[in-house]
Amino acid sequence: MKKIILTALIAMGVVSYGHAAGNADAGKAKVAVCGACHGADGNSAAPNFPKLAGQGEKYLLKQLTNIKNGERTVLEMTGLLSGFNDQDLADIAAYFASQNGTVGYADKEKAAMGEQIYRAGIADRGIAACAGCHSPTGKGNAPAGFPKLGGQHAPYTVKQLKDFRDSKRANDPNGMMRENVYTMRDDEIEAVSQYIQGLH
Repeated sequence: MKKIILTALIAMGVVSYGHAAGNADAGKAKVAVCGACHGADGNSAAPNFPKLAGQGEKYLLKQLTNIKNGERTVLEMTGLLSGFNDQDLADIAAYFASQNGTVGYADKEKAAMGEQIYRAGIADRGIAACAGCHSPTGKGNAPAGFPKLGGQHAPYTVKQLKDFRDSKRANDPNGMMRENVYTMRDDEIEAVSQYIQGLH
């Protein structure tokens, strides 16, 4: 019950993660190393690297901080953030949040099942609709720190959902993602990830 109440408070923006105010202009000068994988404007061309453009600032800052302090392991980013302080991370988050994200194309056959899961969940297994936290259009919930999903590369989303399901990634507030995707099958994860890739 406590988890449900805390989740509701986070979603409404009553409870939030504290963070320094980021400066997008200052951040632009600090993202050169990020561009190699994520693209200069945060629109990664490589499907295994996430698109950061237009992502919520609060969410980005949390991920950067978690990666830097070891709460989230991303092998490709090992050591890359060690030279940045809290203000630097806030500025980087602000810069990428201020950019416009691109949208990909979904595999229509898979996306039909994916849309059903995204919009309605899978009730008989207690899997909540993705739209509840990430919005029907995939824009996320920036005040609550719930990420934008719309347009994200399907291979990246597949990996994250599988990592949450298999508890390889555990930096989700109160285990919300791990609990929600625990019973998802691989084909369901693939389908919802395809739908998300084309969602805008």
